[in-house]
Amino acid sequence: MSMHQPNPFKLMMRKLPPPLRNKYFLVLIIFAILLIFVDKHDLWTQWQLRSSVKRLEHDKVFYEEKIQEAKQDQQNVEENKEQFAREKYHMHKKDEDVFIIQDEE
Repeated sequence: MSMHQPNPFKLMMRKLPPPLRNKYFLVLIIFAILLIFVDKHDLWTQWQLRSSVKRLEHDKVFYEEKIQEAKQDQQNVEENKEQFAREKYHMHKKDEDVFIIQDEE
């Protein structure tokens, strides 16, 4: 009397809905999971790259504004070197007091 035990894998497969029993569908699901979570270009990496691109674009705008300010300062220096030195670096001649009045904006 040999008792034949049913294969547990086959029993589990019978309990699955029909689309999940299809080997092509299973391969497609496994492939999608690999691409979404395991691959070198997974969703997490793409999200990080996108956020770093946004941050770099923001930095680019910031530094372009700083470059414009520096160019304006350079132009001011070329036009009036003495005034620039007195205002920015508080330079003055001997026996002279310099008062800087700043507008409140």
